[in-house]
Amino acid sequence: MLGSVHDAEDALQETLLRAWRGVDGLREAESGRAWLYAIATNVCRTELARRAKRVLPHDFGPSVDGNTPPGQPITESVWIEPYPDEAIGLPPGKASPEATYEQHEAIELAFVALLQHLPANQRATLLLREVLGFSAQETATALSTSVASVNSALQRARATVTSRAPARTQQATLRALGDRSLRDLVTRYVAAWERCDVDAFAGLLATDASFAMPPLSTWYTPRDAVITWARNFSINNEWKWRALVTRANAQPALGFYAWDDASGAFLPFALNVLSLQGELVSDVTAFIVRATGAPEPDAYIRFPDRPMDERQLAGTFARFGLPNQVA
Repeated sequence: MLGSVHDAEDALQETLLRAWRGVDGLREAESGRAWLYAIATNVCRTELARRAKRVLPHDFGPSVDGNTPPGQPITESVWIEPYPDEAIGLPPGKASPEATYEQHEAIELAFVALLQHLPANQRATLLLREVLGFSAQETATALSTSVASVNSALQRARATVTSRAPARTQQATLRALGDRSLRDLVTRYVAAWERCDVDAFAGLLATDASFAMPPLSTWYTPRDAVITWARNFSINNEWKWRALVTRANAQPALGFYAWDDASGAFLPFALNVLSLQGELVSDVTAFIVRATGAPEPDAYIRFPDRPMDERQLAGTFARFGLPNQVA
């Protein structure tokens, strides 16, 4: 709903406080689930009303040529954050028989980004009806509206999702690929970066591949632009890389580390969430955890040399159980 784990944790605390204060008004214990979701939904709607929507760089502005340097980061809280599904313990299967989307599909990066384009009431309606499997009446009660309004909001939300969603979910792609092929693909991707082998990296990219790096608004597409950027700015033997495999947004992800001479170790740089297209990488979203305080844009051409942003580090690497350094 909020596109941010930080915001979601704050919203959860507020939900629990409101529930504790209002528990005497809960007349039937069996209605507790719907009652709690109603409170949580109202908390989220209040939060959304007071702040700008969160996006990925793809929705913030147009892509750039591969020869264009990264530029100045956007430091406001406008970026969607990665979701640690395995750490939270996301259960397999649907939330209810009435749900349309599998819970794993509902946290895929593209789906979360798409949700941010919906008005708050449509977003809430879609999640309650299609992800959690609430009935139209239950949803109307949670949103303090009518069944007709719920059905209308759901119809508009479905139209937006249908027009903007990828043709195939990442869950369908991962199932078709299979565990062994996925491991092989990820292994080859890591090896290409650790060897600084641009040609090997290029061979793993789909034709329309993209590469984005929040908090940088700069992003690159298609494949040729990504390759040019990599050769100029990232896989150019200026830095040595290591990567640890994890999962985020129910997708394969990598904790990337850059070598630091002073520490004599590889230190966290970015959490890369991979989206796949068949046996190729279609999109990479690298959530960078280095400081953004430098006023000059040229400082971010050498982003791996920047000091750590401790808040971002805690919100990504620590939250995903990734170590603070790799030997």
